[in-house]
Amino acid sequence: MIIGQIYFYLLAALSLLGALVTVTNKNPIRGAMGLLLTVVSLAGLFLALHAEFIAFIQLIVYAGAIVFLFVIMLLGPDAAPPRDHHGRVPRAIAGVIFGLAAAGAILLMAKQVDFEPLHRVDPDFGTVDAIGRVLFSDGVVPFELASALLMVAIVGAVAVARGRQAHEMPAKASPAAVAARNVEAEKHP
Repeated sequence: MIIGQIYFYLLAALSLLGALVTVTNKNPIRGAMGLLLTVVSLAGLFLALHAEFIAFIQLIVYAGAIVFLFVIMLLGPDAAPPRDHHGRVPRAIAGVIFGLAAAGAILLMAKQVDFEPLHRVDPDFGTVDAIGRVLFSDGVVPFELASALLMVAIVGAVAVARGRQAHEMPAKASPAAVAARNVEAEKHP
């Protein structure tokens, strides 16, 4: 029993550490590594709950696709952190107020909950069959809405990445590229 508690508290601490690194880091690569630590820690917690399928899907989808594809490929390793130093004090005050409000809400909810030991779960809990039954019966509409939301997020991320490249192009373009672009603009008024 003590090994299970150590495992839980270690992964919970690593998950919180990764979340803090993700939120507080200005470098997108380090933030992505913090997100990766959080995702891997949560997958370990799913394994402790005997939900192996969810743990592996967590690793494949989040660690594989979202962290590396969107953060590293779209931002690139040369992405510069923002240099806005104005309004640091109001942002810090707002962050502290938000953190205190969130902690207060968590404490209020925790007071209303009776913490009882968990009951044994069904043997098929977390299996592919059980998840498939729930996903394609009660969860069809939320599943489809989530897939549509992810599609919109992908299109938005690509549009933002292309927009940045188009705005940065004139500053980095060679004189020959600028001349060629001007010739093309004269041909097609």
